[in-house]
Amino acid sequence: MEIASIFAGDFSSPSFFACLVITTLCCLFALFAVRLKSKSVQSDGPSLKRACNCACSCKGGVAAATTATAEAYLNGGSDSGGGDMLDRAPVVVAAERQTGASMMEQLVPEITTHALSYLDYPSLCRLSMTNSLMRKAANDDNAWKALYHKDFTLEQDNVTPVNGWKAYYAATRAIMNFNADFFTIIRERSVQAMGRLWLNADYVKCFHASGEVFTGYNAVMESWQIAFNWEQGVDFQVRDVRARVLTDMAWVTMKTYVDMETGPFNVTNVFEYHNGRWYMVHHHSSPMLIDGVGEQQIVQG
Repeated sequence: MEIASIFAGDFSSPSFFACLVITTLCCLFALFAVRLKSKSVQSDGPSLKRACNCACSCKGGVAAATTATAEAYLNGGSDSGGGDMLDRAPVVVAAERQTGASMMEQLVPEITTHALSYLDYPSLCRLSMTNSLMRKAANDDNAWKALYHKDFTLEQDNVTPVNGWKAYYAATRAIMNFNADFFTIIRERSVQAMGRLWLNADYVKCFHASGEVFTGYNAVMESWQIAFNWEQGVDFQVRDVRARVLTDMAWVTMKTYVDMETGPFNVTNVFEYHNGRWYMVHHHSSPMLIDGVGEQQIVQG
């Protein structure tokens, strides 16, 4: 029983898949290194043996050959043959380095992308910090596109981000976190935090689920103050979150459930980028119509 409990674990967790993928890549690299090293030794063996043109079999020949080789190189010559071997040494080292540098390139790109697609966002970032080859593989645009589709949505398959899929993934992740902060503020009912979230402008708008519309920063803040004072704490779930990010604007659509037995609310949040950070400029919440009839339970937000 103790042995079974040791090996019992959650093998479907992202950490397990990340370790499995990295271990597989390391095994592939080691296999390529061993095969290429063996081929290099077999091809260079006769040449190195011919280069060692010394008198090892003669009595006292070792010392004589060593002295002759040293004198020849001190005088700039290489008549003894040992010079050829020393001249080849940098070439052999460079070849071995080139062999190690090309192991990653010898993998089929589709296989590399597929293997990296099993990694999550933190694991892919950590992989890019190991060495230059892993950084090149982890920064591959196709790998980040696959990760975007896995973490967010397949709806934007035809989108071509201006700065590449890695930057687009990071921007989308930032917007998703910012949108999550909005719902955290509603749960905590903090007017001060809500005020920092919104852009202080006269064109911002807020459509509450009650149907009331507020325009301008001050009016929007007053509406949230009334909502937080009037209502009790609401515990709801957010589902089907979809984001679209442009250079200085982004919007997020989702469904919120106050009670899973009742219909959801359709929510849209719009953000603008100002002075190095995102601000909310538009919020719209409305109950979803079910069979042509709206839900009776109305919750601010």
